[in-house]
Amino acid sequence: MKIKIKLLIDKNESTLEIERGFSLKKILEDRNSPLLLKYVGALRDNEFVDFHTPLMEEGVFCLLPVDDERAYPFLWHTTSHIMAQAIKRLYDVNLTIGPSIEEGFYYDMEREEPFTEEDLKKISNEMGKIIQSDYPLEYEEIPKSKAKEIFSDNKFKLELINGINDDFVSIYRQGEFVDLCKGPHLLSTGRVKAFKLLSVSASYWRGDENRESLQRIYGISYPKKKLLDEYIQRWEEAKKRDHRKIGKQLDLFNIYEEIGPGLILWHPKGTVIREVIEDYWKKEHEKRGYKLVRTPHIAKAELWKTSGHFDYYLENMFVFQRGGEEYVVKPMNCPYHILIYKNETRSYRDLPIRFAELGTVYRNERSGTLHGMLRVRGFTQDDAHIFCREDQVTREIGGVVDFAIELIKTFGYKDFDVRLSVWDSAHKEKYAGSAEEWEKAESALVSTLVERGIEYKRDVGGAVFYGPKIDIKIKDALGRKWQGPTIQFDFNLPRRFNATYVGEDGKEHNVYMIHRALFGSLERFVGGLIEHYKGNFPTWLAPIQVKALTITDDEVKFAKKVQEKLREESIRSELDLRNEPLSKKIRDAEDQKIPYMFIIGAREVESNTVSVRHHKQGDIGSFDLEEIIFRIKEEIKQRR
Repeated sequence: MKIKIKLLIDKNESTLEIERGFSLKKILEDRNSPLLLKYVGALRDNEFVDFHTPLMEEGVFCLLPVDDERAYPFLWHTTSHIMAQAIKRLYDVNLTIGPSIEEGFYYDMEREEPFTEEDLKKISNEMGKIIQSDYPLEYEEIPKSKAKEIFSDNKFKLELINGINDDFVSIYRQGEFVDLCKGPHLLSTGRVKAFKLLSVSASYWRGDENRESLQRIYGISYPKKKLLDEYIQRWEEAKKRDHRKIGKQLDLFNIYEEIGPGLILWHPKGTVIREVIEDYWKKEHEKRGYKLVRTPHIAKAELWKTSGHFDYYLENMFVFQRGGEEYVVKPMNCPYHILIYKNETRSYRDLPIRFAELGTVYRNERSGTLHGMLRVRGFTQDDAHIFCREDQVTREIGGVVDFAIELIKTFGYKDFDVRLSVWDSAHKEKYAGSAEEWEKAESALVSTLVERGIEYKRDVGGAVFYGPKIDIKIKDALGRKWQGPTIQFDFNLPRRFNATYVGEDGKEHNVYMIHRALFGSLERFVGGLIEHYKGNFPTWLAPIQVKALTITDDEVKFAKKVQEKLREESIRSELDLRNEPLSKKIRDAEDQKIPYMFIIGAREVESNTVSVRHHKQGDIGSFDLEEIIFRIKEEIKQRR
């Protein structure tokens, strides 16, 4: 049977008629094409298709050059297999999975002895030999029964095979090494040009702390050494910016064993940052017509059965019994906001109604996925729900997108990527609602982005069960992407709760609902800010904005008057009255990354001035107190 495909090569499109089941490699080899050397694979509807994979359906295949960033997953996944092959040659391990990730790759494996830095060197050397051997990667589809024979001594692979619904599974071979895998991969191991193994960490099988304990080795690879060197430089800088390290240095937060993993305690200075952010959030929401609400931390299980969370989200919820009734520690705020909406009859004239809440929620994240403030079990969402008519949907989504972009820029982020997460129509059982509703919801989100000229990528299967969403990834000072604002369309929950409004015709109509979080979670957002600024917060966010340092005890009285004046002007300050050399006091204030230091000696007392140092800049001169206070207040006002 023949099928027609389209090859898109550097914007040039050609139509080919091929035998169904041919791979791109077979097609290009038959035509003596040099494209196999220049390209690594293709994209079809944002899905990776390597040169090995049999083509079973028609479609447009966009070939990816080896140095195209979109092609890096081919490189990274292949390098993970090279690493696994090297490890199997050197050590007795049970391999589990080894995917490419957002940046680089890892492989998890079971081994009694922990890997050391010396082990990483040995593995790297062996990987070099495998790359030099330039083993071709060979794709094969085999019956599950044969796959079980191949991996009979690996309980992890057998578990994966048993979990596959199809009668056949795919494997890739390179030299003596074979792995259960969907791809994508390069044509041969020799196409990996530059790589580095980065670190070893502990993990659990399938991220479940109740399952087997594993070791995970992370790595990175690039098509050129120059790119690898640039990455390593960024990676070294990222380690210096680790929010856990800086958070401890600045005494912002901590996680205590006595309380449990994934639960943050905000220390006084961290709480200041959080409150500044919350104050900004409240004022901006009130300005845009949102009504602030508050909801409890628990609710009866019936509420979550009505919402559908018991059907789609149970494994992530904390459920407990009390007084013969089942309760849930809230994982989301949405059902509460719907009940507030339903508290009275709503007219079409009342809409839109916008409810917003800084609501703390709890989710049973697997311990293997927890990471400082970035992945936690208890966190505060800046949650909002907009109830509107169908004719208001696009305008309301547009307002949220504009709000989100303004917020991103306010906090010092200059660049971002947008992803449109939609359902996977091939697995309709995972989602609520009809195909027509999903298409209508997706259309509303798309038109909002197109109208604003915002480029986006579609993520098929990335939607939540109740509707499609817009995810905005913000880029920090190192170009890394962080989860930022999320805007989700929902035609499902209002129906489940029978949330309606009385239309112009006097009849009841289903209300439309938009879920929306701009920070995502305050914990993750602040963790990202710490790394973005490397702890050097702009004055308006800094927990301590001014530190007054005395040279001798003779200036203590004047220093206290200075601090009193700063407090009157709502400038956060501290005094350092210790009997220590001035150089040590300055060094300590620099370590605490405090924006301004007021140096107070006999000359300053006599002239009623302060000598000012700015963090990272050094001395900026002598100022009248009123003058420097005005300057600092202007920075705060302009959020700098």
